[in-house]
Amino acid sequence: MNLKEAAAKYGDYLIEMRRCFHAHPEVSGKEYETSKRIKAELDKFGIAWRPCGLETGILATIQGGKPGKTILLRGDMDALTVQEETELPYASETSGVMHACGHDCHISTLLTAARVLNDVKADLCGTVRLAFQPAEETAQGAKSMIENGALDGVDGCFGIHVWSNVPAGQVALAPGPRMAAADQFSIDIKGKGGHASAPHQCVDAAVVASSIVTNLQSIVSREVDPGDPAVLTVGRIEAGTRWNVVAEYGRLEGTTRYFSRDLYQRFPEMMERVVTQTAQTFRAEAKLNYDRIVPPTINDDQMTEVAIGAARKAISADAVIAIDRITGGEDFAYFMEKVPGAIALMGVGNESCGAVWPQHSGKYRVDESALINSVLLYAQVAADFNAG
Repeated sequence: MNLKEAAAKYGDYLIEMRRCFHAHPEVSGKEYETSKRIKAELDKFGIAWRPCGLETGILATIQGGKPGKTILLRGDMDALTVQEETELPYASETSGVMHACGHDCHISTLLTAARVLNDVKADLCGTVRLAFQPAEETAQGAKSMIENGALDGVDGCFGIHVWSNVPAGQVALAPGPRMAAADQFSIDIKGKGGHASAPHQCVDAAVVASSIVTNLQSIVSREVDPGDPAVLTVGRIEAGTRWNVVAEYGRLEGTTRYFSRDLYQRFPEMMERVVTQTAQTFRAEAKLNYDRIVPPTINDDQMTEVAIGAARKAISADAVIAIDRITGGEDFAYFMEKVPGAIALMGVGNESCGAVWPQHSGKYRVDESALINSVLLYAQVAADFNAG
């Protein structure tokens, strides 16, 4: 089973698909035309699929000719509400929507890997499931696919995210925490309004809000282990209606980021205490609303070992590098909570082709010549894991 030879046939197809999806981006949960095109391509290859997840998710299956385990490979499909500024000939044709995070690359590389694996399925062990996932950016797609049975009978999972900060030709892979949990919170404050000239008759929600912001910072600096990185950011503050009225109501909105499952449990409890008791100090009321968006993305040791070995085989002996943990979130973490898994950050950065802009930028580009590495890695990980 020579995966490199099988993949070499599909270089043009890979780029064609990537540019097609890039030119026609669709936002989270609305990937209707994207889903339709993926289904048509799978039908062309003779690969079985079924709907799975929200209205647009797809779960395809390739059955190997030999016994073995079952692995799920994930590629997300949704784009962002970002105006494209690249001026590429295949730039987004939808105003205000762009594949600014590389999910067009994920769709096209997973589709191409499907072709490669389908070509060699007689020699392939076990079963490969291909999850074309909607709504990663809103953290709804993975949960929906799981609820619809995507992981039933699955022994492990693997995902790839193209990454602009990793040079083309390299791939970042390491065990343990790789991406942060991303939670969202809001705090509603109720004081007592009145005339600005008589603050002693009031309970100033603006003062309460300011004190809560300040006191929340002590959680990270005084309650979290310094060796366990965490972020608590208040990104939005609202209070008051006009210049000569003491604010009766206030609202704070923000996010927490962290890498440990321990903080997944503790953060809401710590915040609740600080918010409630700070408000009580000022004779005000405050309510914390805390939403867990995605848990931390933690690579399983054994799956990471398989992926590192596959990368050295499929790309090059020195392809694998380690980079610092990333405080961005990834809903692939929901798959990895259920079965052992790993995610790789595939290098697509290259100054010579302008691929120097970060994820979510309107100028975001990738080195397309590096995308074949994702195809090879998907296929090699599936082959090696299922045979192990």
